[in-house]
Amino acid sequence: MSDVTVAVKRVGIVSRYDEPGATRLAELVSRHLESKSGIEEVVFEQDTASGIGTLGNGIPIEELDTDLLIIVGGDGTILRTIQKLEGQIPILGINFGRVGFLADATPENALSMIDEVLTNLTVEARMRLTIRIDGDMLPHATNEAVIVTTRPAKMFAFRILVDGHELDCLRADGIVFATPTGSTAYAMSAGGPIVDPKVGGVVIVPLAPYKLSSRPWVVSADSKINVEPIAAFKDAAIVLDGHHTQPVRAGDRITITRADEPALFARTGWRFYEKVRSKL
Repeated sequence: MSDVTVAVKRVGIVSRYDEPGATRLAELVSRHLESKSGIEEVVFEQDTASGIGTLGNGIPIEELDTDLLIIVGGDGTILRTIQKLEGQIPILGINFGRVGFLADATPENALSMIDEVLTNLTVEARMRLTIRIDGDMLPHATNEAVIVTTRPAKMFAFRILVDGHELDCLRADGIVFATPTGSTAYAMSAGGPIVDPKVGGVVIVPLAPYKLSSRPWVVSADSKINVEPIAAFKDAAIVLDGHHTQPVRAGDRITITRADEPALFARTGWRFYEKVRSKL
């Protein structure tokens, strides 16, 4: 996916509203943006506005329509925000969490990095996953979709098909389907490879498989992946980006494909390999 340069006139701000330091930083970012001559409007997301006491300036995430969206929080805040966005808006994350792999800025360098982005906003597109259960679409996943047993020590059996061909037939605690962006998250912890986000692929990682021969795979991003139960799923769920959870029932057919609309990130001086070295 090629990078695109965008002019920035309207900026939205989303913040963790349960963390006073994050909301204070969001206010500081707002004042900094308002001092810039090229910025015509700065708006807060609704809950963020409520958290800092500016109710009149709050817009629901689903209604945000800005040239850039600055998110003050950790990877979870970023993933939840992307999932709720109705339109495609470039994201710049300011890390107020633990790892912050999706956030390029820190509280210490946030203002200088914002200036860098405003001077030359280059947008990097990251693939997402579309997940359907019996044809019904779930929210897109930026990091991963995980099918997992909800009862500890209980395996379930399923078949994975890629473009109609059987990839594996296994019993396991679950399985991770990750984008390259998500390859440094749950998939990596489960033994999967780290994949450069510029690589088009889906990482498939079994969770505690019974067979030693069941290993991680990387398949084409353009493939259609089907997950079929060998026996009825019992006490299973699919979890998207760590927070959207939906039960998986007997007879459900799960399909995973590349989403039509990628997630958009503001490109900064950080490079992927530098992030891996410094944050993992």
